[in-house]
Amino acid sequence: MTSTDSGQPRRSLLAGIVGLGAAAALPTAAAQAAPAPAEAARPGRYPLNWPDPEPYGRADARRDLWPREDNSFVLRLELRPRDEELGRVWIRDTYVNCFVIDGRPVYVATGTTNAPGRDGPTPWNDGIFVWVSSSIEGPWTLVDTTGIRPGAEKGKVWSPEFVGENGPGRTVVAPWQEYWHDDRFGKRGNVWAPELHYVRGKWYIVACTGDHSRKVGSFMLVSEGGVEGPYRLIEGNLDKPFGDSITGGPDFIEPGAYFHIDGGLYAEGQDAWLVLHNDLYARFRDDMEDIVPTTNLPKFQQKPYSPEPYLEGAHVFKYEGKYYLVQAAWDWKSDNLDGTTRHAYANHGSRRRQYQYDAVVAVADAFEGPYSERWTAGVGAGHNNFFTDHHGRPWATFFRNPAAGYWDDPAREADAAVPGVVQLEWTGPAGNRLYVKRRDLGRTVGG
Repeated sequence: MTSTDSGQPRRSLLAGIVGLGAAAALPTAAAQAAPAPAEAARPGRYPLNWPDPEPYGRADARRDLWPREDNSFVLRLELRPRDEELGRVWIRDTYVNCFVIDGRPVYVATGTTNAPGRDGPTPWNDGIFVWVSSSIEGPWTLVDTTGIRPGAEKGKVWSPEFVGENGPGRTVVAPWQEYWHDDRFGKRGNVWAPELHYVRGKWYIVACTGDHSRKVGSFMLVSEGGVEGPYRLIEGNLDKPFGDSITGGPDFIEPGAYFHIDGGLYAEGQDAWLVLHNDLYARFRDDMEDIVPTTNLPKFQQKPYSPEPYLEGAHVFKYEGKYYLVQAAWDWKSDNLDGTTRHAYANHGSRRRQYQYDAVVAVADAFEGPYSERWTAGVGAGHNNFFTDHHGRPWATFFRNPAAGYWDDPAREADAAVPGVVQLEWTGPAGNRLYVKRRDLGRTVGG
């Protein structure tokens, strides 16, 4: 989720850049492929909207909507000792942003990572890591936390391990976020999908406790220093995640312990909102210590598929005066009666199988909506965030989901779970769509 906080036009505040295949893709080549700011802003020349597959709910699987070597690249994040054998950082739910502070861009990166010696983030991982840079091309270094925790692992800004830092009037790790054990899984407790934001002169992290936690849901941390922390838990999450418990999640989650996941932050001017999955949002209190209490959390006005699939990673991004609601959906591949292949986000066809974890987007004139019909903005780019670089150019992150589908193939394992960034293109004030930057399909005058 993206936010603003300097009084400057939004286009000058946020960040991004590009690569497909592997970490070998050159950032310099990707930067040369990006349009110059003057050209990108020139009125009257925009790429076309693509006609959507019909009926509504079909997925657009065209190769031009994939992150490719000509429109994306994988960030070279500083390695931790656990990364040395793989040779790169293993990461999911990649998040990248940039904030202009004291006139200079500060780029940040984070995501879901694994603990040493583990091949994924379940049933436990060891917290949230943050990388920083003055440029999207890098060098990307782990944020310096050594002044806060001398001798501890550099770059780790929050972890259930930090429970010992709790003190009177200051909670870093709540009881429901601590590690715990059971006979079925052993050690349990994890944190997923963190986002980093700079709002009203303070750094915030919004993240989610994973399915193996005592309570599963979204929470927010606030820094008492700089981007490196130290962070503490806000007042509204001392006893539970945001919102109320709901039905859902795997069968090993205890009844009443599942809340709305994938929380993120959207800020504009002096206002800030929490955005959750299941179409929900909530306004933050002025002090940002909790959401404004309400009987039922409000819902975005949007056009669901029929049937509506399970959606994740919801966030709102503002660009050129419009609000873009971005969500992640699985493209299910199945067989039509005539033997052709069908791609759909809500699919109950024969022999259906997961194909790609896509980013689907809708646009509106207001934060709450009503939002347009959704379209496929990026194939395999689900559970990402949209942002703009300090030149005003839009980008998105991707990570190539190794949980299922295309990137679950053992032959592609080396290229999955990566910190990727891909260029976006805007179809102008008439089209008002954002897509992964497609190949040169021609331009249309006047949008």
